Amino acid sequence: MHSQSENPSLEARLLSAPFDPSQGVTVLEPPGTGAGWWVGACSALYDEEANVFYLYYRIRKPRELGRGVECRIAVSRDGRSFTDIWSATKQELNTPSMERACLVKVKSDLWRLYIGMVDPEDGRWRTDAMEAPSPDAFNPKERWTVFTAEDVNVEGVKDPWIIQLGGRYLMFLSYAPSLPEPDPVLEAMMHATQDVYNTGITRSHTALAESTDGRSFRWIGDVLSPSEQGWDAYAARISCVVPIGGRFVAYYDGSASVAENYEEKTGIAVSEDLRRFTRITVDGPALTSPYGYESLRYMDVVQLERSLYFYYEYSRPDGSHELRLSVVEW
Repeated sequence: MHSQSENPSLEARLLSAPFDPSQGVTVLEPPGTGAGWWVGACSALYDEEANVFYLYYRIRKPRELGRGVECRIAVSRDGRSFTDIWSATKQELNTPSMERACLVKVKSDLWRLYIGMVDPEDGRWRTDAMEAPSPDAFNPKERWTVFTAEDVNVEGVKDPWIIQLGGRYLMFLSYAPSLPEPDPVLEAMMHATQDVYNTGITRSHTALAESTDGRSFRWIGDVLSPSEQGWDAYAARISCVVPIGGRFVAYYDGSASVAENYEEKTGIAVSEDLRRFTRITVDGPALTSPYGYESLRYMDVVQLERSLYFYYEYSRPDGSHELRLSVVEW
């Protein structure tokens, strides 16, 4: 029999480093070796009706070879070995690059995929959505706009993650605030590379939006901003939220400066209402890779009765990123 100190509560584990990433298992390999070759930006869920796991992920190549080139959805019986059932290329999405998406089951014959991508018209990140009767049937040509950067007066809005509570859809999004004063030169520089987050001119914040139908969302505003200084002074992007004990534990991607863009590490914050978050990891991240730039980012968590499945993007020794899994039992 274990004492409480030997067997800490689930909440205590979630509010610390809940697992050792070096003991995780590789779920998907990157398409190449070296910096810029990444597979990740995932969304994971367990479908109790079909007794299977679903996993959305994005494939990226170095910028000179195309950036985000394809996104896919895969299925698995055990949460470890996945088989692809759907894909869309950047050409099919009509975008210079796509990144994270969030797969949501509405009912047995209605699924949604909310996806962040670069708008080819203005070079700013936007968020779109599409519906299908099953996760293998999304049509990129049949999608609608959730938010453009212009809609909410920011310089980019992407990386949606959704939690459904009390008949509402609550969506967390990464957004890049506009400059406090107009500056045509800086504004042109922000979007010259079609990725404002990689310029250092503005930073990566987290906003919340709300919907009753999952189609039309109301922008609520900022819920987590970068710190004034420290390891998360450039980015504070909520990646997922775990409800536990009447509170919400958020895992967020942080970086100290633009030099760490694409190589974020994972921190932890907690909230009572999903509108105000208190950082737990003030002095440094909770979860990192021991390799490369130590990046561990874009986490999503599947909650089962006796297990938590943590999926995340993880830096490898050669600088590439793999999609990795760690399972926490209690």
